[in-house]
Amino acid sequence: MTRILRGAVALAGAVALSLGAVATGGAAQPTEDDIKIGLLLPESKTTRYEKFDRPYIEEKIKELAPNAQIDYYNAAESPTTQQQQVNTALAKGDQVLILDAVDAKSIQSSVEKAADAGVKVVAYDRLAQGPVDSYVSYDNRKVGELQGRALLEALGDKAQDGQIVMHNGSPTDPNAAEFKAGAHSVLDGKVKIGKEYDTPNWDPNNANQQMSGAISALGKDNIVGVYSANDGLAAGIATALKAAGINVPLTGQDAQLDAIQRILLGTQTITIEKPYKPEADIAATMAVDLAQGKELPANLTPTTVTSGSGDKVPSTLLTPVVVHKNNIKDTVVKDGLYTVNEICTPTYAAACEEAGLK
Repeated sequence: MTRILRGAVALAGAVALSLGAVATGGAAQPTEDDIKIGLLLPESKTTRYEKFDRPYIEEKIKELAPNAQIDYYNAAESPTTQQQQVNTALAKGDQVLILDAVDAKSIQSSVEKAADAGVKVVAYDRLAQGPVDSYVSYDNRKVGELQGRALLEALGDKAQDGQIVMHNGSPTDPNAAEFKAGAHSVLDGKVKIGKEYDTPNWDPNNANQQMSGAISALGKDNIVGVYSANDGLAAGIATALKAAGINVPLTGQDAQLDAIQRILLGTQTITIEKPYKPEADIAATMAVDLAQGKELPANLTPTTVTSGSGDKVPSTLLTPVVVHKNNIKDTVVKDGLYTVNEICTPTYAAACEEAGLK
């Protein structure tokens, strides 16, 4: 009798759930208790991913959906590892992937596999190929333009006195191609480019070797400036320049702490700040909305970009900021990336005082 009663209660519950689904026009929307989001970042050599991107994204997801499950993966610069991690995330039942691709092209098959499984993909910072559902990044061509202009301004009349060396970053990163295009749009015809390199995996050691080779080939007195697509490369380049006794204008990107300190010392000219929190917050909001089955609102995807595979992707492109010696306090300090104490260690105390950082 008890078994019969339990069966009747269970049947009544099932009917009620079915009627509830019909009343709402289909299956019940997932609650925050049901949300599972996979966060796939490309590497940890660049300090931003573990120090800023991951904690900011996780914090925002938990703010919007306190009980959401977040599965974190770091591919350690390996496209193969990242493909395996996507498979793991799908097997775990993640409904949305926030994906910063190691290799935008090779990850396409994984993006297609996710789409076939009904899993949404938010492309983060780099636009992966394939049927991505949304994308958030900075205007990467604009980044290259800002870097190029800053280099020209720093060169001044010396622009025609010698040659520059260009380090464009990883050929598997679609952002690198945009940085390069933006920089060339400003630099071409204004300076002579003596050597130009791609640097696989954004490896600072490779950039160091490339710069050393350029110095040997061109002659140290003939190099008037260096375009570096990011701060990691700039670190390796700056070491090679110092070893050769050269101090010329040098660009960067990502506002890494060591880059800010090089700017204070005068061994790097500028970096590009792409504040991580706005980008992370938008990615997290997109992911939570998609996990809950919502349509992304227009203010979250105000533009559309076309991926390398030809897919039109609803997107947000944020505006980058140039950081130089005179605006450190109004940029990276004000935005909470670093405190003055973090920047102004004893080695940099005198440079900080000169720059008005107190």
